[in-house]
Amino acid sequence: MKYQASRPVLAGNELRYVQDALASGWICGHGSFVRRFEEQVSRFLNLEEGIAVCSGTAALQLAVRSMQVGPGDDVIVPAFTFVACPNAVHYCGGNPVFADCDPMTRNLTVETVEAAVTPRTRGVLFTHLFGLPAPIDEVAEHCRKRGLWLIEDCAHSFGARMRDRSSGSFGDAAIFSFYGNKVISTGEGGMVFLKDPSRRNLVRCLREQGQEPGRDFWHVLHGYNCRMHNLAAAIGCAQVEMAAYHIAERRRIASRYRRSLWELEERGILRLPAEPAGAFCVYWLFSIVLCKGGAEASRRVRNRALEEFGIQTRPFYVPMHRLPIYRREVRFPHAEFLADHGIALPTYSGLRDEEVDEICEAIKACLERQPE
Repeated sequence: MKYQASRPVLAGNELRYVQDALASGWICGHGSFVRRFEEQVSRFLNLEEGIAVCSGTAALQLAVRSMQVGPGDDVIVPAFTFVACPNAVHYCGGNPVFADCDPMTRNLTVETVEAAVTPRTRGVLFTHLFGLPAPIDEVAEHCRKRGLWLIEDCAHSFGARMRDRSSGSFGDAAIFSFYGNKVISTGEGGMVFLKDPSRRNLVRCLREQGQEPGRDFWHVLHGYNCRMHNLAAAIGCAQVEMAAYHIAERRRIASRYRRSLWELEERGILRLPAEPAGAFCVYWLFSIVLCKGGAEASRRVRNRALEEFGIQTRPFYVPMHRLPIYRREVRFPHAEFLADHGIALPTYSGLRDEEVDEICEAIKACLERQPE
């Protein structure tokens, strides 16, 4: 394989900080790098008091539980998202209610949220897909008027902004993921942000097996062991130091992809990702949508790109209502179209302009040989 779809780039102080963590003797979740990482991320995003955990999925579950979701509660979740989102609602006993997305931003809209509201709806989980935060400002205002809480899933959108506000700053809670293919990475890891201090304290307690802070072995809640360990946090501290570089790299790569592929969009062969006015996208993965041919055509292009040119691409998510565990006899046409036609292209720091051009030429070759 010549080009991976994504890979972590460890270009800073990662090795040094991990060695420091090892030398300290603290490799568990109570080392000094954990608190340092929480502070650095909070400062970079201009958010208050992040709580580091072992994964983005754990962060989602803790955020949903902090909203007191339980049996009989409906939570609106995108039909086009990663399965961790409805799972977080399910873990807490709630019912995920799916909503369609906008075909251009690929995110929820006020209209799709409103269409999914039921008498039992408690809140909305909004995913900033592929690093684009639009239209979170409109959805947040709608939720406020409706009396619904809002959780932002910012797993793809570290450093993204909407009208000069960071993704994660619009809702009642926000989560970030630091999995190996994210904008910055700790290998595995996540972080929770909550505006309400009482919810913040609840999540800290739940993260520590429900143990009351400052009172060893006194457990007041049924909690979890989902702390981030010190070695992961050490890597994260080095990654945050380089975050501006990683974001700039992704935007440079996206600009190069646009320059190389715009002609195919003009010819109606594919659609490039949107970046509406006021939005600052961090391009977790630069992705295209084929305008015809369906899932089989998308699969052929991806397979040929890998087999003939050594380029790994990724399909889009399977819509949640198509999965066996969340099967629904409903249609979400935009989510289904994106899933059937979408291809994510290699996107990671250090990918040179000439390499992006080579990838684009290969994609063009694969598309031009598509059967009618």
